[in-house]
Amino acid sequence: MPREFIECSLFKPIGPYSHAVKSGNLIFVSGTPGVNPKTGELAGATAYAQAAQAIRNVIDCVAAAGGTEADITTVQVNLVHVDDFTEMNRAYAEYFSEPFPARTVIGIAALPKPGALLTINAMAVLPSK
Repeated sequence: MPREFIECSLFKPIGPYSHAVKSGNLIFVSGTPGVNPKTGELAGATAYAQAAQAIRNVIDCVAAAGGTEADITTVQVNLVHVDDFTEMNRAYAEYFSEPFPARTVIGIAALPKPGALLTINAMAVLPSK
C-alpha cells in the first residue's frame, strides 16, 4: 500500500522523521511535543499547557490527512514526570470525549527537546469510502 507523507503546519522535525504518514485509510502521527507551530517554542512550562498544544498538533496533522479528532483511535502519551498525569488528563478531556480513543501513558526518563514534559503520538482510521 503506498504511503503519503503529510505536510502538517507544525515546526520542523528535530530529527529524520515525518510528522504524519497516511497509508490507505490509516493515519500515523509521530510523537509530538507541546510546541507552538507559530513560534517553534514550547506552549508553556506546565504539563497542561504542553499537553493541550500537543493534542492540537496531533489533531492538526490528522486534519491535514483528511480526518478529524473523532477518527483518532489510539493515543500514546509519554510523560517525563508521571506526577503530571492529572494535568495531562485535564487537557486531554478538553479535546476528546466519549467514546475515548484507546490510550497508553508511559513514564519516560527524558525528551530531546529541552523543557519538554511530554509527547503525544496517535493513530487515526478514516471512514471507508
